[in-house]
Formats: sequence, C-alpha cells, structure tokens
Amino acid sequence: MGVAQVIVDIAHSDLDRVFDYAIPEEYKEGIIPGSRVLVPFGAGNRPTEGYVLALQDKSCIPDSRLKQLYRPLESFPALTPAQLILSEWMKKEYYCTTAEALRLMLPAQMRGQRVAERVLKTVAIAIEGADLEDALRCLAPLEAEKSKAPRQLQVLEMLRGGPIRHCELERMVPGASSAVSAMLRKGWVKIGYEQSRRTPYASIGIQKGPEYILTPDQEKAVEELKASVREGRGSYLLHGVTGSGKTEVYLRAISECIRTGKTAIVLVPEISLTPQMVGRFRERFGQKIAVLHSRLSAGERFDEWKRIRLGEVDVVIGARSAVFAPLKKPGLIVIDEEHEHAYCSETHPNYSAHAVAKARCSSEGAALLLGSATPSVETYYACLQGEYKLLELPLRIGGGEMPQALVVDMRMELLSGNRTIFSAPLFNAIRTCLDKKEQMMLFINRRGYSNFVLCRGCGHVLMCDQCDVSLTYHKVGGALMCHYCQNRSEIPPVCPKCGKPYLKQFGIGTQQVEEQVKKYFPTARVLRMDMDTTKGKDSHHNILKAFGGYEADVLIGTQMIAKGLHFPRVTLIGVMAADTALYLPDYRGAERTFQLITQVAGRAGREELRGNVVVQTYSPRHFAIECASRHDYSSFYKQELLNRKIAQFPPFALFVRYIFHGEDPAALKKQCEDFFSEVRMILEENPGDVLLAACTPAPISRIKGVSRHQVLLKLRRNEQTKAVLDALQALLQNHPELKMACALEINPGNMI
Repeated sequence: MGVAQVIVDIAHSDLDRVFDYAIPEEYKEGIIPGSRVLVPFGAGNRPTEGYVLALQDKSCIPDSRLKQLYRPLESFPALTPAQLILSEWMKKEYYCTTAEALRLMLPAQMRGQRVAERVLKTVAIAIEGADLEDALRCLAPLEAEKSKAPRQLQVLEMLRGGPIRHCELERMVPGASSAVSAMLRKGWVKIGYEQSRRTPYASIGIQKGPEYILTPDQEKAVEELKASVREGRGSYLLHGVTGSGKTEVYLRAISECIRTGKTAIVLVPEISLTPQMVGRFRERFGQKIAVLHSRLSAGERFDEWKRIRLGEVDVVIGARSAVFAPLKKPGLIVIDEEHEHAYCSETHPNYSAHAVAKARCSSEGAALLLGSATPSVETYYACLQGEYKLLELPLRIGGGEMPQALVVDMRMELLSGNRTIFSAPLFNAIRTCLDKKEQMMLFINRRGYSNFVLCRGCGHVLMCDQCDVSLTYHKVGGALMCHYCQNRSEIPPVCPKCGKPYLKQFGIGTQQVEEQVKKYFPTARVLRMDMDTTKGKDSHHNILKAFGGYEADVLIGTQMIAKGLHFPRVTLIGVMAADTALYLPDYRGAERTFQLITQVAGRAGREELRGNVVVQTYSPRHFAIECASRHDYSSFYKQELLNRKIAQFPPFALFVRYIFHGEDPAALKKQCEDFFSEVRMILEENPGDVLLAACTPAPISRIKGVSRHQVLLKLRRNEQTKAVLDALQALLQNHPELKMACALEINPGNMI
C-alpha cells in the first residue's frame, strides 16, 4: 500500500504537520512528492487541498483508520523537489507554516481551482470525398442564384482549409453558430477542443537586434559571471552608473546559462520596467521566456507558470514573487535595481527576495547577481565585508557623459517672486528642449493634484475617516482620495472644524504638473504615468510604447519612470520636488532621496544627445542631494554610513518590529503592552545588546479603519543577535491567538 504524507493547505500552526493518506490504486503512478491533491479532512471529511511532501510504504496509522485521498489536482507535480526544500528553509527563517511557504510558490488562483487551462472549441469537416461533394451540391445555389443555406455553404467552404476555432468562425460569418449546429445534426462537421495559452505582452516584437560590442569593463564582468555560472556558485554586486550597460551583462551571462543547459531568473522591482525588459530578452532569446507579475490576469499567470513548470522556458522575468518560479536547473538569479524596497514583502511571511534568492542559489547550485547604479547601503557594506564580489561599470556605453545637473534653491525662487511650480531654470530648459524637438521627463513622486487640503483659518488638515493620513486632492474626478484605503469624498464647502470657507490645496502631484505644462507649453504633447493612469491592462506598456515612438514630448510620472527605462531622445529631466522622502520618519530617507534623484537623472542623455537635469529643492545643501547631482555614490555612501554608525542604524544594528492591528484601539494597546512585557523579559537576558525598546502607536496609527500599534526594538549586531532573534520569533509562535493580529518584521522595508 502506498501512503502519501500531506500538508493540508490550512495556515494554522496546530495543523503544520504531515497527515498520512492512502493512495488509490489508479493514482499510484501519478502521485509523487510535490503533487497537489484533494483529501478528506476533519471529522466531516471535508474535501481539502494539500501538498504531498513524501511517500512511504506504510503508515503508523492502522489501515482501518487511514483515510484515502480523493485525487490529484494536476496531471503533474505542481512543486519541484527544490521548492519543497526551499519551503522548509522559509519555515525556519520566517517562522511561517509550511502551507504559507508553499502558497508563495504557486499562482494564488490555483488554490480552490479558480483558474484552469483555456480550452477553445474548434469546428472541422467530418466528411470527405464524395460525401463532401454531395453536401456542397446540396447547398449549391439554385438557378435563381440563391443557396438553400448560404451560411452553411460559406462555413463549409471555409472549413475545407482546415479546422477553425468556433469563436473565429463566428466573427468571420455572423450567425455561424446556427449553421454549425445544423451541420452537426447532419454529420457534416465535428467539434473539437484545443488548448490555447494566454501570452502576456504578445504585441512586443522579437526581431533580432545587431550584435553588441562590450566595453572592457563589461567584458571583465561577463567573463567573471560566465565562470561562476559554469561552476554553479558565487554572489556578485554589479555596480554600474546609469547607462553603463548592466542589462547587456545580464543578457550575456544568461546566454551562458542557456548554452550550458541551465536557466535563469531576472527580478525587476517595477511592473513598468517589464515591457522594455521583455522586449530586449525576446530579441535575444525568442519565445523561451516567461513573465510573472501581479498585473497579469489570472489566466496569463497560470499559463506562464505552467510553461515554466513543464520546462518550456529558459528565462523568467518578473517582480518579487518570480524568485519562486519553478525553473529546472537555475544557473543564475539576477536582482535588477537591487536597492528597491519592493523586494521586501510587507505581508506575512515577510520575506526578502534577496535572502530567498541567496538560499535558492546555495541549494540549487546557481550564481547570484545583484545590479544597481545606487546599491543599498546594507548591500554595499556587505559587499565590502566580502559577502559579495564587486563588479564595476564606472562609464557609460560609448563613452557618453553623465547628464549635467543643476540644483535650484526654491527658497530663492520664492523670494524672487516666482510662485509657479517651475523654477526659472527648469522653465527655460523645458522651452529649449521643446524647441529642439527632443523629449523630457518630469518626475514628482506624488500622484494626484495636491498633497493635502488645509484650512487657512485654523490650520486643520482634511484627514481620511478610515486612516491616519491626509487626503490627496485629485482634480480629475474632483474628489479627495485616500491613497491607503482608496476612499473618495467631495471637498466640503467650509472647514469641518472651524466652519470657515478657507480651504485650500497645498503641495503638487502629477496631475497638477500635467496641467501646468499644458498651460505654459500648449503645443507640448504630454503623457502622465502614475497609479491613476496605469490601472488598465497593459497600460504601462502602452504609455511607454507611445513615448518611445515619439508620440509625446513630455512624460510626467512618479517613481515608475525613475529607473531602468531607455529612451534615446530624452535630454531633460526635471525633478519637481527633491525633498519628498527626505524628512519622512524613516532612517532611509536620505538614501531613498539619493537613489531616486540619481536614477531618474540617469534617464537623460543615454546616447549621442547630451543630457541635462534640473533638481528643484528646498534643501540644496543636503548631502544626499549634492551627491546625487554629482552622480557621486562613493561620497554619499561614506557620509551615510558614518551617520548610521553614529546613530547605530542598519547595517550596524537591526530593527525588529511587531505590528499589532485590531478594531478596538484600547484593547489593541493593552494587548500590545502585555506582549511587550514578555519581550522585555527576553531582552533582559542580553541588556547590552538592546539599543531601543518601545511600545507605541505605529507612525500611521490607523489604516482602513484598523488601528495599528507597534513594539519597536533596535538591537546591536553581534554574535548573540541570532539567538535573540530566534527567541523573539519563537515568542510569537507561543501566542497562536495573535496569529491574525500581529506581524513580525526584521529591518522592515517601510518603517511607517
């Protein structure tokens, strides 16, 4: 008797163990470790999905009590052996259940069988020879030149060329369905079915581009990576200035993977980067690439996952979750723009794509490559400590110069009487760019029209009823919107606090920049790219395709346009407000400001045309802005590292945060404080390692009507750190009642 050891797909710590099920005789050949199965579970034998972790000949449960599983859910194992190993690592690393780890490795819609293969109906001729000729004569026009059944005749003539999909037949011959039904009854045609795969970005071309000549720096990096791919080990940081050809290095290293029979994963932080990346990779590798990200339809994501699982793909391109792609024999995992906090999951399990990629490379014999023009401070520090080998691309392709940057002090603009959102230098630069028929990007990391609405009578700011944040004014639609819960409301005629009609919008967003560009430069063709304009399917691709095709002179956008994009005719970058992230309650504020300015500035002058950047700021002497304007990562890193060492911020220490959320603020506070008392007992065993321990409301104390409280710890890094972390993580496991009310984060990507 064969027995399957199954993890049921229920995320509860009490059920985080294998259950034995007898395998029916008819499925013994098809069920192996990694298979998804439907099993009877609980007292009522409720049909429940599960994952087979192992097989054994006999169970310790008596045969009389051993339940038999119902059936496999797919004709092939959904999970690879390597993924099963990875799930065990994740369970230990992130203190999640095995089911929670395995869920990350499959399209979400597979659970509950909410998605399946798309099967299309086809129509074909069922007769041939004399029978077919008789049928055609039967339908032939009479002497009055009118067929007895014109639609049947038309359909039959079309089908002589071969089977046709029913939906296409209906489009070509309106009313074809009734004709097909009639001919089915006569036995003239037959119905068939074929699988039809949904392909993301199918409109992106795959033409072969010209052969690319590497620079000496690229050649050195490529040779190093090729050797690493062949050996199946090695971790690298590729630090290259914007426009230095990092993507070409990725492509050459991946070519070596494919040449040696291996595969590769490429992670990108922004969905907006995916279309251009897909285009370049299809040019090089044809159709043997797959795309995985959250904007795909459920069907597209399932079909791409299945292509990967069945070994039909050499390269996977995608966002954070693509790190779990079920590729066979991965030889390289690339994390492009590695500094982006989008690679850290903000939901449980709070995994880091960096850590998962590193674990996967270690267990599956692959090389790891992180790439960025502005590496995170933690990554660069780890690199200098020997955790990664540094590969550098200090020059732009073709010897092109870095764009020239001008920092404009907006305080001086205000004193000179300029009340517009454009400084005089930026205004003149826009006009010159338009006169030369070149293109520009205007960057403002705030969508909407105005950041907040304030009463000039009493100072009251209009806040969201459900979240502890100010409402943003969106002129398109004329409403106030919360960017956390998406609630909309009208602007009241008077201040709800003092009753005075002195409400006014303050701050600028992408909508206002668009309006002002059209006002002052009416002939300019303008596109806007933000969360509001990219909600539709393929909207990112359509906007970038239009801009790349020179259908617009100006692209206005948020951080979606700040990195990874290549447009040869862009010669001007305008950073509308460089201070946006500088003074947020997050120790990474300076780092993110430097990264955003450097990255968006790097979109200019990437080929023959010289680029210019105008940075508007109220803090022109801040070191992050000064270093970004000079494209000087080294100086920024040294100053930021010194600041962090003085303040004992990562990488010299680490933050541990328990986030509690609940409906009742008072009960939540009490629950958090009680838990904090247990945390302090653990910390008392290592008092010298504790730099901060506090129980406070979260910086945003309410989101979507749910209150948030936090226990925030800052711990010194030393040889005891791992043991302290294990104890802190185990503490949460000892409180299963907090499973749905508390999340644990280590160095959270967002401190707010």
